[in-house]
Amino acid sequence: MERGGHPVYLNFKKIVSYPISSFALYPSFKKSKDKVQPTKMQRWFFMDDNEILESDASSAASSRSKKTLESSGEEREWTFKVVMNHDLLPNECLGISGSCASLGNWSLTKSVLLNHEEGTNDWSLTTNIPRDRQVYYRFFVCSIDPTTESKHVRRWETHLHPRSIPEMGDKAESDDIFGDVEGEEKIDRGWLTTESIVQLKFFNSPFALKQRMKSRLLYIKVTPMNLRIHTSDNVISPLEDSLSNDTRENGSEQAPYGFAEVCCYKYDDCDIKPQPQFGVPCAPNDVVVFHITVGDIDSVAYLVDLYTYSSKASMEEPPYHLGYHYILPNLLKRSEGKLEMPITCATKHRPLGTMRLDYLLIKPFTSHVLDMKLSFSRYWNKKWSGLDVGHRGSGTSFKTKEAVIRENTIASLKNAVAHGADMVEFDVQLSKDLVPVIYHDFHVYVSLRSKKTIDTHDLLELPMRELTLEQLKNLKVYHLVEGRTREPRNFDNDSMEEHQPFPTLADTLDAIDSHVGFNIEIKWSQQLIDGSMEMEQNVDRNLYLDCILDVVFSKANSRRIVFSCFDPDICAMLRFKQNLYPVMFLTLGQTSRYPLYNDPRCNSIEKAACHSRGMELLGIVAHTEDLLRDPTQVSLTRELGLIMFCWGDDNNSRETIQHLKNLGLHAIIYDKMEVLTSKETKESVFLVPSQASQKDFFKLQALERERRPTEDCIYVKENSEKILELDEDRRKISLSAATSFATLMDE
Repeated sequence: MERGGHPVYLNFKKIVSYPISSFALYPSFKKSKDKVQPTKMQRWFFMDDNEILESDASSAASSRSKKTLESSGEEREWTFKVVMNHDLLPNECLGISGSCASLGNWSLTKSVLLNHEEGTNDWSLTTNIPRDRQVYYRFFVCSIDPTTESKHVRRWETHLHPRSIPEMGDKAESDDIFGDVEGEEKIDRGWLTTESIVQLKFFNSPFALKQRMKSRLLYIKVTPMNLRIHTSDNVISPLEDSLSNDTRENGSEQAPYGFAEVCCYKYDDCDIKPQPQFGVPCAPNDVVVFHITVGDIDSVAYLVDLYTYSSKASMEEPPYHLGYHYILPNLLKRSEGKLEMPITCATKHRPLGTMRLDYLLIKPFTSHVLDMKLSFSRYWNKKWSGLDVGHRGSGTSFKTKEAVIRENTIASLKNAVAHGADMVEFDVQLSKDLVPVIYHDFHVYVSLRSKKTIDTHDLLELPMRELTLEQLKNLKVYHLVEGRTREPRNFDNDSMEEHQPFPTLADTLDAIDSHVGFNIEIKWSQQLIDGSMEMEQNVDRNLYLDCILDVVFSKANSRRIVFSCFDPDICAMLRFKQNLYPVMFLTLGQTSRYPLYNDPRCNSIEKAACHSRGMELLGIVAHTEDLLRDPTQVSLTRELGLIMFCWGDDNNSRETIQHLKNLGLHAIIYDKMEVLTSKETKESVFLVPSQASQKDFFKLQALERERRPTEDCIYVKENSEKILELDEDRRKISLSAATSFATLMDE
């Protein structure tokens, strides 16, 4: 099949499997002269401030130089060639995106598809690129929705430094290998642009069968079905009933545009991958999540087929088709929900029992257009170990009466920063008017009288989500502890603006030093193991997250940001809605201090690690109680290539903090940074490099002024010696600066 043109429709009768690459979370970065110059937002997470300053010092000259060279219009013909050693599905092809117009300027919509050489794994593209400047590029696996002709990124190369072609054609054309750059393989799944993801989740003994079949192990397979079937008369006909998609023979039916994959949450098998022909096993204690990418969720139904093997069957015999059920799109009304459906016998078409499942719809984040220039979704520098993270800023303020600063306020965050916090952790949820605000609890107490006195009948407990931002700011609002004890707390400087509760996320991003990292915990109500909800949600999940992402992408600039949440579905949604910021899964683990969640992915480090690996999250934030009980779980997580933070009251001890750092935790979240930190220099690890490089910055500024005698002339023969001197001085600075980019990145 020729893969250079439009892809064909999926044929779900014959699923082609392909191996999932092993993802290298800890890349071995090498010194390179060819480094991409990212934008402020995109360079936040990996660049040493020394390199940022150097880049800023020469930005004006490089900008004018680029305009001069681009206006010259000098181009060269170049053939891009890549070998694809991973199997592709029938409607997948290869594309390329890069830093020049002919490669789309990193835009997915303007990217270019490669041509496939029939009978080989070779793909190529011949095009013109600029002659007098470096060109950066990445390869990606692409699929195209035949209805909208939209390009979708299935997988893409996410190395920090893209492939590059030096100026003047010094590099000879050669065959690249998809995903491999200088021996380092890094391939990540794409993000949603115009398509959507449907996840069907089976866990907690999802099947209720007749007594004689209760002991059977069932295999599940899910197949997307096209509801818009065009006949020869071009009329939409209803969906044909079928015992099984594997046995249906209907030549007039088109399969929908989509990809049906599965994640089995086994420690040694937790990547998302194509389904086997007869599905995957689902025992009572298993967790199985079907991950289905579709172009039009309103025109796709889902056929759930159940198979089982006869106890007398040999290993070579296929299973028999036990039953089935169709899930129509009108059942998936919200972004999440629960379904209980009958299982119909595949032979007699009678009820066999019921099955229960949860579903999740992930829709694209469209407020900001994301490009392919850089991704930090699974990047963590090895030197970032044992980081100090301020819990709610300077710590919880209502568990004891010793706190002097109210939690989750700008003042609390600034206090943690002043005492050396590398990052600050805080909670974000939406007000009634959909403004992201910083607050931990789902409920508040509102006073009907003066703040000076509290009477039993004066307070009303309300969900925080029922109050607008203006009401939160202007009403007399009390914390849950104050309301339940009827004892208002007085904090230092409580009347000052920065000490007020409910700061907005936007104001917080503006107020805190940009060198300090943010661990933004998304608050979302979950179902507990007893069936009750922490709080009933009335805002759609997709809208909820889009409001938060819109603020972050508008205001974050160069700040290092990591998202986290106790809800595994929120984590998956954050991962697939955007391609820039990392996401971590908060987990309770095994504990008696807090009620467990109904979702088993939340209640053990192993299941949390499998979820993080399968959904390609950065890692997990484990409960320290669980780690102290069984420290071997740290290595269990790291063997999957995941980053690990930890949280919990146990962290509020210098001895425990040091013990956790010795175990290899990447970050510890704790209260009272001013008391518990062991840092001699009370500064963020991300701030020190910029201060160390100030002298280098001033020297570079002076050298740049010498280099540019006029605004219009960039390259002048008489200045060639000075240009060489500048390059030599930059080289010396790079070698001498203790916090240089090379020092930061080299392993």
